[in-house]
Amino acid sequence: MNGNDKSGAATVAELAEQLRRFADERDWQRFHTPKNLAMALAGEVGELLAELQWLTPDESVHLMADAELGGRVRAEIGDVMIYLTRLADVLGIDLLSAADDKLAEAARRYPADVVRGSAAKAPRA
Repeated sequence: MNGNDKSGAATVAELAEQLRRFADERDWQRFHTPKNLAMALAGEVGELLAELQWLTPDESVHLMADAELGGRVRAEIGDVMIYLTRLADVLGIDLLSAADDKLAEAARRYPADVVRGSAAKAPRA
């Protein structure tokens, strides 16, 4: 567990287990369908976007220096993480493995020596 961890969950797997117990204790598993969780995740991402919507690029880079705004953004990111972790758990997807796979795919599609400094989208392979 790292020093910033206040939840008791030290790994993604432990967080998933903690969320599973949380849902079980409240008899919420029946509501945690992939569709419902994906919709809740989208809603939380929307709330995160709303916090950033009218910031300038510079303000967005330094938003954590503002205690109030930084706290709201941190809370929304927490919500996103919770719903993403719960969705992956319900679907049986290992989040770290899925991320590793996507990063490997991105490395193939965007070779550093070819795309350095460019934000252009690569064609689908």
